[in-house]
Amino acid sequence: MTAPTPIPAQNLQFAMPPAHQSPEDERRHRKERLAGALRLFGRYGFEDGVSGHITARDPEFTDCYWVNPFGMPFRHITVGDLILVNGDGQVVDGRYHVNQAAFTVHAAVHAKRPDVVAVVHCHSVHGRALAALGEHIDPITQESCAFYEDHALYDDYTGVSVDADEGRRIATALGPHKAMVLRNHGLLTVGDTVDAAAWWFISMDRCSQVQLAARAAGRTYLIDHKQAVATRDQLGTDLAAWINYQPSWQDISRSEPDLLA
Repeated sequence: MTAPTPIPAQNLQFAMPPAHQSPEDERRHRKERLAGALRLFGRYGFEDGVSGHITARDPEFTDCYWVNPFGMPFRHITVGDLILVNGDGQVVDGRYHVNQAAFTVHAAVHAKRPDVVAVVHCHSVHGRALAALGEHIDPITQESCAFYEDHALYDDYTGVSVDADEGRRIATALGPHKAMVLRNHGLLTVGDTVDAAAWWFISMDRCSQVQLAARAAGRTYLIDHKQAVATRDQLGTDLAAWINYQPSWQDISRSEPDLLA
């Protein structure tokens, strides 16, 4: 019996970030991924009242960003519900108000980091628990190594972030990193795609949960510096985050196609 012939690797399917032919195509893509991420976050319980927002920079008007409407449930958001906000916090496209806390922090991060397409901040339970301790993510698992020496701690709390100076301080503290623990507040992540920023938030919240559970159970063992760096170099890129996020995108877009409306 003849052994099966291997299929050439170039004939196998593997999704990679798409190339866009126009700003309109890229805008539609970012808005679809933004609506999908918000739906997923609703599933995962990251929503807390009117707190929590994801922003995506517009590919043409780069000082404006798309964001979820103030007060609308994540689980109900569609592409058509998203609003476009300029650098002064004014809605320039859409039918709804913007959360001013979203404008204050997200606008400052977008302004400070032109390389960033998307910014995520939500009041997830495990993220807030870690933030209450004012600690970094420790390199205790393979997944947590993705954040090793690539996330910041904003070691202050001054109430609800509606002050422009506070937003700029947070953006400065983030520096070149992919993520941040906001003490007594929660988590913030960024990425060069909506997919990457969303994945970093999902993963960081899970890493927070593991760290808290492991510490409650007993002693934790840190992965040594050399191995943590090597693991981060493999798993800590925005491309790796994009790839990791694709099963979640396929799940939400197939099970809830109305989000594209």
